Order: sequence, then structure tokens, then C-alpha cells
Amino acid sequence: MPIFIYNSLTRRKEEFIPLKPKEVKMYVCGPTVYDEAHIGHARSAYIFDVIRKYLVYRGYQVKFVRNVTDVDDKIIDKAQKEFKGEDLNSAVGKVSNKYLDLYHADMKNLGILEPDVEPKATEYVSKENPLMQKFIEALIEKGCAYVSEGDVYFDIKKAKDYGKLSNQAIEKMESGARIALGEKKRDPLDFALWKAAKEGEPAWDSPWGAGRPGWHIECSVMSSDILGGEFDIHGGGIDLIFPHHENEIAQSEGAGDKFAHYWMHHGLLTINGQKMSKSLGNFITISDFINKYKYSDLLKLLFLSTHYSHPVDYTDEKIEEAKSAYAGIINLMNRLDREYGSRKPVSGAGAGAIHQFKERFDEYMDDDFNTPRALSVLFEMVKLCNIEIESKDVHKAEKLNYALSVIKEMAKILGLNFVADVPQEISDAEIEFKISARKILKKEKKFAEADQLRKELEGKGIILEDTKDSTGWRRKL
Repeated sequence: MPIFIYNSLTRRKEEFIPLKPKEVKMYVCGPTVYDEAHIGHARSAYIFDVIRKYLVYRGYQVKFVRNVTDVDDKIIDKAQKEFKGEDLNSAVGKVSNKYLDLYHADMKNLGILEPDVEPKATEYVSKENPLMQKFIEALIEKGCAYVSEGDVYFDIKKAKDYGKLSNQAIEKMESGARIALGEKKRDPLDFALWKAAKEGEPAWDSPWGAGRPGWHIECSVMSSDILGGEFDIHGGGIDLIFPHHENEIAQSEGAGDKFAHYWMHHGLLTINGQKMSKSLGNFITISDFINKYKYSDLLKLLFLSTHYSHPVDYTDEKIEEAKSAYAGIINLMNRLDREYGSRKPVSGAGAGAIHQFKERFDEYMDDDFNTPRALSVLFEMVKLCNIEIESKDVHKAEKLNYALSVIKEMAKILGLNFVADVPQEISDAEIEFKISARKILKKEKKFAEADQLRKELEGKGIILEDTKDSTGWRRKL
């Protein structure tokens, strides 16, 4: 079955056909490292991690690139505040390194794979590797850019079909555009490729004088250097469509590159229906979430419940709902592993409905990575397994063992850990012993003593689940 992707450039769902069979070159806009990453950043990183993992599962060899912007106005402002009085060049380096380290720690806590390549903007303007300067020089030579008092601007009038990604007419964009104070460009829509140095700020040599690159040029240069001038997928948030990605296309095509074939954009995250903002007091960092809820899977389940292209609203109530679902899956997996893990699994037609679940999961993920429907398959499997556990089917052990392997495979693709790192005050063997003792007490009609054992186990985070023929148990999260 082919994979279909909604292409933001063409505004339709298309069959995914990579440039080379079974090879995917993928570039995703990464962080600007001036502050701690928040849960909106987590959604972006997680979405493309799932897409990457699914492509690998489907047999593709994926080269995944995620860049880092480590010099920027916001980084400079933060350096002036955090390291007041220090050399600004040194302070900028300290800020970018500090917050990149924190970002990496957040990604590790979320269980997100490292990119195959993680280029930094400053690596592409150095004396040893001045690829950004060379790229800009090429645009000037082609008549697509011009120098203005040490700045270099892209001439928007030279861009073919400018506005095709954001679906905007250039005339309409120009009517609302303004030239900001200090800018030396000819047209309000022209954008900076190179900014002349300001006193004390980080700067690198160029044919137009000392300065630093504009934001948009970074991605064009780094993607073309690592993946080539033509690659398969470019991803980012919907807020990057204009002007960032629109400008990337303009400058890359201006340089003669065909650039990205498929553009993927995810919706943004709100908190209780509001935009996340420190001024509103609803700013939630990734570390805040982990410290409060411990399990990163709870945040992932929230993200999976909404299609990546749609906005998602974060509420504490939704996380509590995710916690309940998470506990149900973990407890089922633990029980299947404990009671049926040693059995030889049956697969294919012999697994009946379980095998059909696996096929449906693939079908939904093939359809523009439809995680809400794929997740519903996982929950349906959990429900079926809980019913199957109580059945009299002589082959249920083999079927349930196979179900466990399918759940683990789905979870791996979705980046869900389902780790049962629940505090364990009591071992599995002790629990089973007490359940057996409780069974004997009930048989002897010593119900008060039996109930006391139940309460004792409950005090240690163990919930007993009595059925007609047996007693199951689970650890409380």
C-alpha cells in the first residue's frame, strides 16, 4: 500500500514518491536556542519523530536533519540579560550552548530520536566553512539579491510564484507590508539575507563587510549542503509557512535548486483555548510537564489524539484522561507478559481479529499519518485482549502473546514507551502469594481477613480485579 501525504505546497493529499526508491531525505526546522523548550516545541519534535519512525517501519532509509539556530536577535537579547557586562560574543555562545543542552535533555526525556545531522547556523558562516556567504554571493550574481549599506536583501520581484506556499497574492502582501526603522531595502517584502554588524554583536566576515546571516537563509544553505538542492520532505509548524518557508523557497529556487517536494506543517498548541504565553501564566516547559506528571507518554497520547495538521488544546483534564488510558494499556501489557509471555505466539490468520487490527493500523498511518485513528486501533486491541483473557478459547494464550507483540510494535512506531516504572513496594511474587492466601481465606469464609489483605495490597499501590473465576491485579500509577 502506498503512503499518502498532505502537501502544503499543492494543498492536496498526494501519493508519497521519494526521489530515490526506499530512501527519504527529510529536513525539519529545529529550535532557536534562547529559552527552555515548551510543550509546543515538544509537539513539533514528536510529530516528525513519529513520521520518521513510521517511514523506517515501512522500509524506508531515512536521513533526518533538524537544524539549530544559535545566533539570533532573541539569543543576543538573552545573552545581554543573563551575562550582563560580559563580552557579548562569549555570552551568546554560553546562552546557545546552555539552552541547546537543555533542549537535548528534553528530547531524551521525551524519548525522541536524535537527528542524523544537527547543523548549527554558526557552523556555516565561519572562515573555514563560509557556505552562507557563498550562497548569498550566488544570489547576487543571479540578480536575485542586492547589497544595501552592508546589508544584503533578497529582491522579492525576482522570485517566481512568490506566495505559492502560503497561497497569497504578492500584491495583497505588499499592501500590508512596511519597512521597519533601520532597514535599507527597496521593497517592504524584500527580506534580509545578511545583516551588517552592530557594535559588540557576534559577526563574521563577508564580501559586504562584517555581519551575520538572516534567519531564512540558514535552512536553504544547510538543507542543500546536507541533503542536496532537491530533497523529499520539509517540515515545520504552520506558523512557519509565511514568511519563513515562503522565503526559503524563493531563495533556494533563486539559486537554481528544486528544493523540497513535500511540505508538511503541523497545527499549533493552545492552553485551555488560549495561546501559550508567559504573560498569561500558562507557559508550560517540557521539564515542567515531566516534573508534574512523570510520564512523557501522557503528553504524547494527547498529541496523538489529534491529527498533526490540526491545532491541539492542552488541558489538565485531557492529561488525566490520557493517564487513565495509559494505565489501562500498561496494566494489560504487564498482565499479558506475566501470564502469557512465555507462550509461542500464533500469527496471521490464526490470530483472527488481532491480525486485522495490525492491518488497520498500517492503513490509517498510510493515510497522511492519521494517528487518532491509529490510536483508536490500539485502544480497541486493549479492549479485545481484556475480553479474550476471560474467554475459554484453548488458543487464547498464543493469541494474547501475539497481541502483546503487536501492541509493542505499534507503541514503538508511535514512540510510546509504556514503561511500567511504577514504584514497586512489593514484588510480583509477593502479590501472587497474597492473592492465593486471600483466595483460601475467602474459601474458609474469613471475609474480614481476606478484605484486610486486599486493603494491604491497595496501600502498596496494587488494585485487585475479581472476576467469576480468577483475580487479576494491576499497579496504580
